[in-house]
Amino acid sequence: MDCSGRHSPPAAQPGRSGIIDSGPEATPGGEQSAAKARPAEAGCAGARTGPHREGEAHGEKLGRPLPEAVRQAVVEAAAEVIGGLPLDDVPPPLRRFARFERRKRAKLAGQHIAAALEKDDAFRRRVAEPLRDGQADLVEAVEGRDVPPAADPVRVAVLAYLLRPEGWTELVESARAELERSATASEEEAAERRVAALKAELAAARTARAAEVDRLRAELRDSKAEVADLRRKLHEARTRFRAAEERAGAAAREAERALAEARESTAASEKELRKLRARAAQAEAAAEAAKRAAREGRNVEDVRLRMLLDTLVDAAQGVRRELALPSTIERPADAVGGLEPDRQAHRALPGRALSDSDPQLLDRLLTLPRVHLVVDGYNVTKTGYGELPLSDQRTRLLSGLGGLAAQTRAEVTCVFDGAELDAPVAIAAPRGVRVLFSRPGQTADELIGELVRAEPQGRAVVVVSSDREVADAARRANARPCPSTLLLRRLGRS
Repeated sequence: MDCSGRHSPPAAQPGRSGIIDSGPEATPGGEQSAAKARPAEAGCAGARTGPHREGEAHGEKLGRPLPEAVRQAVVEAAAEVIGGLPLDDVPPPLRRFARFERRKRAKLAGQHIAAALEKDDAFRRRVAEPLRDGQADLVEAVEGRDVPPAADPVRVAVLAYLLRPEGWTELVESARAELERSATASEEEAAERRVAALKAELAAARTARAAEVDRLRAELRDSKAEVADLRRKLHEARTRFRAAEERAGAAAREAERALAEARESTAASEKELRKLRARAAQAEAAAEAAKRAAREGRNVEDVRLRMLLDTLVDAAQGVRRELALPSTIERPADAVGGLEPDRQAHRALPGRALSDSDPQLLDRLLTLPRVHLVVDGYNVTKTGYGELPLSDQRTRLLSGLGGLAAQTRAEVTCVFDGAELDAPVAIAAPRGVRVLFSRPGQTADELIGELVRAEPQGRAVVVVSSDREVADAARRANARPCPSTLLLRRLGRS
């Protein structure tokens, strides 16, 4: 019980606060604490009124706020005491924080506790009681203004602020100065460490710079050597170019001489050709007379023979048109004399000089007579609309090929890979389009190769596929490959 008749707060117990040290003479035993409490109660009238009243009587006040470390220690000490006081003894502004955990109470109620300590002298003395009991020697030194030099300045400032002896503001200011000196020393040490780190970084940067300079110099030497080598190669290339120009000029002059000779030879050949045409006309007239003589005695064997002969004639005429050969039949105008103009050379087959990526390639190839268009079905459909099911892909491609066959009258064969199917399917192929599936154990690429090799030499065959292996195989078989994108573009225009 304190001097006012109320129970004094219990002394701070070990382990309850890790912020305030209990001092070297604090004893955690209950009997020793009780023994210290009894003298304190007996002498409260004299011990608790003297120093505080002296400091308050002199009207001492701080000119600046408490140092942050001192303020935090004072608030934590008050928060520890609030938890052990009866609710009636706690100042009204702090009662709603009394049931909080100590650290939470110190964090949330710090401003309220600081205000209560400054205004409520009785509450401040209650907060100082555990410190008086736990740090008796230091309390006595603070009240006697005989503080040991090795004492913690924060603890000294806390006791001076709570006990308020005469000259307590000087003790607080001394603690402030000591804390500022410590902070300054810490800052100087940190600055020295930063300077040392910066010096180390500078040395490392200089080392790295030296290594980088050496590397750049080595690269410069290599670049100079490479430039010299390139200049030498350029000079050699220029020399070879001049020699090639000279050879090309000589070849051009030789070609001009050969062309003049060829023109003279052509004129002689045309003169001989006209003589041969006259003889051929006489032979044809004799043959026509023989035909008329034998026409009346024609039988079944003659009809068969004539059918075979017509077939051969039609084939020969097709070859004549494809190769642009002159007719051997004499016409009335051929008997009229006169100079004939030079004939143009035979026109190259369409598409021969175009690249595989030229948009006009497929259109030119489809103009060839009796061209055979072989299409790698799934390669085309997966390039253009691979998101559709396989059945829809086949239907869409075959529909477009049917229209293409009707427009160009070309022979069209579409090949699908049979391995993509679980079982044979029924497909209604458009008119003019042949649809084939590869056999079990055979790929569509192999079937395309068989189709190309089955064609006679000289027939125009176009293989539509973006597969490089299929295109290379088509070239080896004297067929012309064509990318799938060109066929898709051609079908899109139809």
